[in-house]
Amino acid sequence: MDEGDGLAEMETVTIELDAETLDEVDDIAFADHRENRAAAIRTLLDEWLKTKGE
Repeated sequence: MDEGDGLAEMETVTIELDAETLDEVDDIAFADHRENRAAAIRTLLDEWLKTKGE
């Protein structure tokens, strides 16, 4: 199995972010992920999911 094979089976989710959240995404992307916005969104999603588990 290739690494990408599992991604093809994942459900697609669309989210809408407000301007403040987009600014935060860009800040995280620049500071922590070499300007990779997708990685920054995954970081924020991970943080949000952890708060839901508490």
